[in-house]
Amino acid sequence: MAITLAEEIMLLSLDDESGVPEQRRAAGWAAAGGILLELVLAGRASVEGKYLKLTDRTPTGDRLLDDRMALLDAWLRGREKRRVTEWLKRERGKAGDAAVESLCARGVLAEQQHRALGLFPTRRYPEADGAPERELRQRLQAVLMDGATPDERTAGLIALIHAAKLHRLACPDVPRKQVADRMAEIASGQWAAESVRAAIRDMQAVMAAVAVAGSVTAGS
Repeated sequence: MAITLAEEIMLLSLDDESGVPEQRRAAGWAAAGGILLELVLAGRASVEGKYLKLTDRTPTGDRLLDDRMALLDAWLRGREKRRVTEWLKRERGKAGDAAVESLCARGVLAEQQHRALGLFPTRRYPEADGAPERELRQRLQAVLMDGATPDERTAGLIALIHAAKLHRLACPDVPRKQVADRMAEIASGQWAAESVRAAIRDMQAVMAAVAVAGSVTAGS
């Protein structure tokens, strides 16, 4: 199966050689949103306004998605629905790590252990196979810079990147405003069924609101 939206986001966030993540917090939000969007696209979950619910528990066949879906099912604890905000807050620090582990299992990344200052164990994830990221960046280049029409998943990925303000990671050599304007156009366009577009709009609103709240809390 093709790599997931969350895995694509983490590929963009990791330095190819050192394997050290950039903008880790924002990438975590986007990865959490990516997994949820994949479940919506697969017909397993729905987002309606502030609320999230699981609509179908049939496995997707992708281990990353099925593992997170099982956690979502357990988190709901028999409730029909709960707030999207609560789930994204819970997943923001875990979804990215789960996506990186999945990329390692696929052979796209290699896990390397180091000791900072010779004392503290750290992990880095340099690329073992550069083909998936090359294909990803070529696809983003075609849509964002060359005006190609995105497919549903690529448009969803771009909407998530735009919501998490990861423009520089997607197009490091292009002025942010130029990329942001194109991403905003795609995110608001007719790239998917209305139910899916509504879900991504709701997730964007949630991520933006929580990010603002987090900034206020950090500054107080």
